[in-house]
Amino acid sequence: MREIEKLKEAILKEYPRLSADNSFCFNCHAGVPCFNDCCGDVNIFLTPYDILRLKNNLGINSQEFLDKYTISPFDKNLKHPVVLLKMNDDDKKTCPFVADKGCTVYNDRPWACRMYPLGLASPGDDHPELDNEFYFLLKESVCKGFNEDRKQTIKEWLTDQGIEEYDKAGEDYKQLTLHKGFDEADQALDPRKVEMFHTACYNIDSFRKFIFGSTFFNRFEVDDETKKKIEKDDYELLKFGYKWLRFSLFGEKTIIVKKDALEAREKELKEKTK
Repeated sequence: MREIEKLKEAILKEYPRLSADNSFCFNCHAGVPCFNDCCGDVNIFLTPYDILRLKNNLGINSQEFLDKYTISPFDKNLKHPVVLLKMNDDDKKTCPFVADKGCTVYNDRPWACRMYPLGLASPGDDHPELDNEFYFLLKESVCKGFNEDRKQTIKEWLTDQGIEEYDKAGEDYKQLTLHKGFDEADQALDPRKVEMFHTACYNIDSFRKFIFGSTFFNRFEVDDETKKKIEKDDYELLKFGYKWLRFSLFGEKTIIVKKDALEAREKELKEKTK
C-alpha cells in the first residue's frame, strides 16, 4: 500500500495534467507485441459495480466471486475496506481472466482496465494547492500500444471504452468513500461496521439475504416499489446499500426508522439504564 501512495504522490506532483480535450496516440489489439503482457502483476482495485458486473458475467454469486477472485488488504491507514483482484499464483502473476486471445470478461471488465492507459487523479483535501481532478497517461516500458498510430482525444477514448456508465454507477460509492465522517471519526471503523461496509458494497447477494431474511422491514420504512426493485435488481440494491451505510455509519436520514421500532428501542435503552 505504501508503494501505491508513493505513486499517487508522484502523479499529483510530476505527471502532465490532461483534460478531456487533449489527444494521445494509443491502441491495443492482438497484433501489438506486448498483447496481454500488461494483464498481470498489477493492483486492480475493484469497485462495487465492477464486482456486480463480473460476478453476473461469470454466473456466480458475490460471495463465490470474492472468495475465488479477490483479496482484501489490511492497512491501518485505510478508512474503509477495499477489494483487489487476485492475480494467479504463477511467475507473471497473470490476471485470472486473461487468455491467449485476450480478456475473457471484456464486456464486463473493471473500470481500471477500461481506463488504461489513462488515469484519473483527484488531489482532494490532502493537496489544496492543486487543482481539481485531471487525467494523466501511464506510459510503461512494457506497453507498445503508444507506438500505434490511432490518435484520439481523451473524451473519445472514454466514450469508446464505456466509461460513462461505470462513472455514473460509481458516483454514489465515490461520495460515500469521500464522506467527511471518515475523517471526523476518532478511530477506524470497528469490526462490525467494517463487515457492514464490506457486505453492502461488495457482497451484494449476502446483503440481499440480510435485508429479506431478517426483521429489517419491520424496523425501517421501505416502500413496496423499492422492495420489488432491490429484490431483483442488483444495481438498485447497490444504491440502496449506499443509503443504508450513510444512515448506519454516519447517522444521515437516508433510511427512516419506523415509529414503533424507535419507541421499542428507546424503551429498551431506558430499561438498561435502570
